[in-house]
Amino acid sequence: MVSLRENSAADTPSGLDTIGIPHVLRWGFVGLLLFMIGDGVESGFLTPYLVSRGLSIDGAAAISSFYGAMAALAGWLSGSLSDVWGPRRVIKVGLLLWLFFQTLFLTLGLRHASYPAILTTYGLRGLGYPLFAFGFLVWITVAAPKQRLASAMGWFWFAFTGGLPTLGSQVARLSIPRIGQYGTLWLATLLALAGGVVLLIGVREPQGASRLVSENEKPFRALLHSVTLAWRKPKTGIACIVRVINTAPEFGFFIILPAFFQDRIGLTQAQFLTLLSAIFLSNIVWNLLFGLIGDRMGWRQTVAICGGLGCTVTTLALYYVPLATGSYGLSIVVGMLYGATLAGYVPLSALAPMLAPENRGEALSLLSLGAGGAMLVGPGLVRIFYHTVGIGGLMWIFAGLYLLSSLMAWTLTIPDERTVEI
Repeated sequence: MVSLRENSAADTPSGLDTIGIPHVLRWGFVGLLLFMIGDGVESGFLTPYLVSRGLSIDGAAAISSFYGAMAALAGWLSGSLSDVWGPRRVIKVGLLLWLFFQTLFLTLGLRHASYPAILTTYGLRGLGYPLFAFGFLVWITVAAPKQRLASAMGWFWFAFTGGLPTLGSQVARLSIPRIGQYGTLWLATLLALAGGVVLLIGVREPQGASRLVSENEKPFRALLHSVTLAWRKPKTGIACIVRVINTAPEFGFFIILPAFFQDRIGLTQAQFLTLLSAIFLSNIVWNLLFGLIGDRMGWRQTVAICGGLGCTVTTLALYYVPLATGSYGLSIVVGMLYGATLAGYVPLSALAPMLAPENRGEALSLLSLGAGGAMLVGPGLVRIFYHTVGIGGLMWIFAGLYLLSSLMAWTLTIPDERTVEI
């Protein structure tokens, strides 16, 4: 699988290298940000928009669940296919799939308000972004200098969440009053295309353009190894589950929080989109900070305490503080606290490969599977429990999952989290 080799670039390191951005990949981070802005434009308004077109909350949750299932599949495929195809080819396939099914979603699905067409086309679009984003994540593990790999991971998540949903929500806030929700989704398509072009043209690092394993390694065998690793190295399976819990509530929030804040708290759509951006603006800043904190405090401790326990508290605060006060300002504050604690899981990306140091690529595939699986689990829980426990009950379920992830993270021990050789 992926071997973390020395950086092959002969170029003199630039100032970007000193802050953790490999200069050979610098345009890749820009392209990823643009692509994820396009992918994240819809995050704050798609569910209400679908409901306004005649779908139920259950129907919207079913669409998100199918999307999440496809994203989980693509997340699992991303690492193994990057090994046998090379990250660049995986990124290109992800971009083409995203653009193809997005176009069908807008023309065959939304234009005619056809539930089967929306379910199929939007769901299959879920194959695109994990191949694009996590293919680039594998490229980082290959090309980044070993001593700055954790910092490079922090910048990856900075660009990822900077687009989805932070800047994506702001694009929607500014464009919906001018071109409407349907037009905004077309604008998102152009942004995703621009991001793909920037990455594929701007990054010429040679290792990412070729397969990362020997010619004897077959695709099916690589995929099988990435699955069986969870049994061969059980802690990698636990890390996968922790990664699912990390963002499963986030994707559930995209379904239930618009109704909560707009219908019950009384925010306008523009105010809610600003709140959503504030949550993830905080998140992207803390993504970088928790990379540094994790190196000092310990990766496992940071995930368990700052991530798991922190999100347990802030998830409940995100519901009860606005409900008790009705204050927009306090809603922003508790939202930003949630975004900060969500970033406490960032060291998991550095920790997981160390749980199976001889199978690091396979471990990253499992972690990507968890990232995609979160998009299935979050909306799935909404669909199962929304009508029985309501939004308040769902917030307790999500808080309980975060507490469980904290307990599980304590088991992810390696010899020395701070000094293990990357």
